[in-house]
Amino acid sequence: MNFEKLYIGGQWASSSSGDWIQVENPATREKFARVPAGNSQDIDAAVQAARSAFPGWASTPLKERVEMMKQMLHHLKAMRSDIISLEVRELGSPVSFAETAHCDYQYTRIQSYIDLAPHVDLITKLPASTVYREPVGVIGCITPWNYPLGQVVQKVIPAILMGNTVVLKPSQHTPLTCYLLVQAFAQAGLPSGVLNLVTGRGAEVGNALSSHPLVDMISFTGSTSGGITVAQKALASVKKISLELGGKSPCILLKSQDYSQGIHLCLDSIFLNAGQTCTALSRLLIPREDKEKIEKMIQQMTQEYPVGDPCDPKTKIGPLASLQQFKKVTGYLHTGLEEGAVLLSGQIPSTVDNGYYILPSVFTNVTNDMKIAREEIFGPVLCVITYNTIEEAINIANDTPYGLNAAVCGPDKEESVRVARRIQAGNIYINNGPRDTSAPFGGYKKSGIGREGGIAGMIEFTQQKALFDAGL
Repeated sequence: MNFEKLYIGGQWASSSSGDWIQVENPATREKFARVPAGNSQDIDAAVQAARSAFPGWASTPLKERVEMMKQMLHHLKAMRSDIISLEVRELGSPVSFAETAHCDYQYTRIQSYIDLAPHVDLITKLPASTVYREPVGVIGCITPWNYPLGQVVQKVIPAILMGNTVVLKPSQHTPLTCYLLVQAFAQAGLPSGVLNLVTGRGAEVGNALSSHPLVDMISFTGSTSGGITVAQKALASVKKISLELGGKSPCILLKSQDYSQGIHLCLDSIFLNAGQTCTALSRLLIPREDKEKIEKMIQQMTQEYPVGDPCDPKTKIGPLASLQQFKKVTGYLHTGLEEGAVLLSGQIPSTVDNGYYILPSVFTNVTNDMKIAREEIFGPVLCVITYNTIEEAINIANDTPYGLNAAVCGPDKEESVRVARRIQAGNIYINNGPRDTSAPFGGYKKSGIGREGGIAGMIEFTQQKALFDAGL
């Protein structure tokens, strides 16, 4: 695959900038590929192509769009080994996690959109009117580095299925895997201009896309601060916006004789993908009376997450994605100790000579007013907080500017559901409840605006038109 081109108007083309972004393997620190550092001129060309393609694609029957998506998925599945290899090299994902979460689960997500698309209610009859859901237009999709394919899938697939055209700007740190998705669309015969790819730095390409007058909607996933900046630029020309932002998600362990299931759920969430997950359960709320017992269990279970070479199938935790991430997470480890928290597991690394590795770290004696408990660390760092009553646990869970994800684990399912209903979060896991790709995904408060996933995620890329026709 040639990563040194942009994809604009159905053609692989050189950037007008003549500049490049080096892609680094965080496990070896090797610069192993480069992509164009696109500019505003490239964005304009991509947006113009998407604008020209929009009328034809919007008028294409949904059935034909679904059939095209099936063909795309067929071609993408043939690229499985390449997807896994790139996720390992550009992100540092352990190969086992790359296979399941970064690759196979994305096939499941795409298939879910394909299956649900015919069930989206695009025409609603009311007593004296008919309401139509129509495509929004040109969608600017800005995606983060932590799930290089998954975050693109959540935007590009539903947007295209609903009849929109897309300009995709992936992260400059992990831009390679999405090239395979674009290639799969091209092999499926997607009309020229429906999907365009412009790589580049957020300060230039992202801003140019957010403020372009011919872009009708911006769909952004990333940090809350980044989302605010993108939204401000988008709203200057009154674009529709959808934002999936940060989190500081709580996992409440209700009083139980056996805490193993809840602890495993939490540790999987915060340690896999090296904690670089917006939904990571980064605050573990435990009954104070069982603090010592639970801490011993955490120490034992943490050993089940070996850190090492992401190419080794036995590795559970690979490196952080970049030097910037390494410095950020290391800084929070220092901050936690300065605030008086105790490092139950893990240690502060001293070198990056062998990659950007950080051991799975667990802070205990944490109070919810500490910086490490309030800010998104985005690394394999867990904060353990004690509570005396369920009411106190709920208050601690909600005492955060975020509201993306949460979990409640307890022996009484009805009680767990009652507690979950009081948590201010868009997604909440009850015990071992599985992820449902047909469910809406998104957050409360500073965790975002809008929803991804399922029918709700497709409706996000539509707008309503009411015809007052006496219901005929």
